[in-house]
Amino acid sequence: MKLFNTLTQEKEDFVPRGSEVTIYVCGITPYDTTHLGHAFTYSSTDILIRYLESQGLKVRYVQNVTDIDDDILRKAKEVGEDWRSLGNRWTTHFIEDMQTLNVRAPDRFPRATETVPEIIRSVQALLEQGVAYEAGSSVYYAVNSWPEFGKLSHLSRNEMLPIANERGNHPDDPNKRDPLDFVLWQGQAPGEPAWDSPWGPGRPGWHIECSSMSTAFLGDIVDIHGGGADLCFPHHECEIAQVEPASSRRPFVRYWMHTAMVRHEGEKMSKSLGNLVMVRDLLESYSADAIRLYLGEHHYRASWEYDERELKASQAAVDRLRQAVECESGDGRGMDFVSLQEAFYAAMDDDLNTTEAIAVMKDLGEAILNSAREGRVVKEGQMKLRSFGKTFGLRLEQQEAEERVLQGWGRYITEFAF
Repeated sequence: MKLFNTLTQEKEDFVPRGSEVTIYVCGITPYDTTHLGHAFTYSSTDILIRYLESQGLKVRYVQNVTDIDDDILRKAKEVGEDWRSLGNRWTTHFIEDMQTLNVRAPDRFPRATETVPEIIRSVQALLEQGVAYEAGSSVYYAVNSWPEFGKLSHLSRNEMLPIANERGNHPDDPNKRDPLDFVLWQGQAPGEPAWDSPWGPGRPGWHIECSSMSTAFLGDIVDIHGGGADLCFPHHECEIAQVEPASSRRPFVRYWMHTAMVRHEGEKMSKSLGNLVMVRDLLESYSADAIRLYLGEHHYRASWEYDERELKASQAAVDRLRQAVECESGDGRGMDFVSLQEAFYAAMDDDLNTTEAIAVMKDLGEAILNSAREGRVVKEGQMKLRSFGKTFGLRLEQQEAEERVLQGWGRYITEFAF
């Protein structure tokens, strides 16, 4: 199997370190979710995990919840709601959407607020390494102290600052030595929640949350790290800078995978623009299988525009696949689907080419229906179609999501009392 690595900008052979593959994907900031862009990222990850599992590999998957963040505090103030209550409500909403879409739950689903001790240790390690500094009860990362900063995003210094400013950077912070330096520990502002630390009360910076959680639950080296393409810089770039100086084991991440942006009305689908297509709204008119197939028909690295006509076509395609797995088998000679099977695996092995794999799956469905009409035995073909469908999280004959999906996500609702 080959995967495109953002770091090297090349398709590379995916070689597991052992029988277990570790995957970390940046999770939601729960103040307004789940739009189609979210669903695309987590559905794409789900397809990757399901395919790896189908090849006999065990996957240990961590996805975080950024439950303390500037955006959450701002939104809570706007709507007059406690920030914890707001985060819990939207996290529950997200979990329910993932269950409905039959997306496998992560093995660990940590909140940033529950890993503050680990985050503090990470900040202390960076201070000891000389790549961070204290200023005004906060701690900052000194970007100029890490010469490799920029190796993931491949951006020049002049390109970095405008992008960072669009994505949460505060260049005019008087405590910074450099406008591009980023906060690791933010001193408490009046009225904001805070945790005790060696530098005084405060809260974690956004970037240090993810790198601390990924290493805490998966170790110093992660096989695959994913997230939306808009997280490549500065978020993932900063994660590398936070982990590698303090670790003797490199690289921090072996394969970086970034999911392309979903557009609507000519713009990137985002909360800030307000052009969101919400999954729950789509589920009022389309089946979960249709949405999963629609998402899968777009390659994870290719940006695309939401088009309801295509979603309607996906619903029709799912209905046709269901007919194929439910049709009566004949008693004549068996159907031949070896070439289609080989084509499906070849597509999936080529950087998760789901677009081509789904086309093959549709061809298999039509071959089954044609063979059944001719009185041929199609049971083995139907089993293979079910297997292909499962890779894409399709239920086909089932009404409910998989039991492991319902239970996997359900335990987080119970565990954290969302």
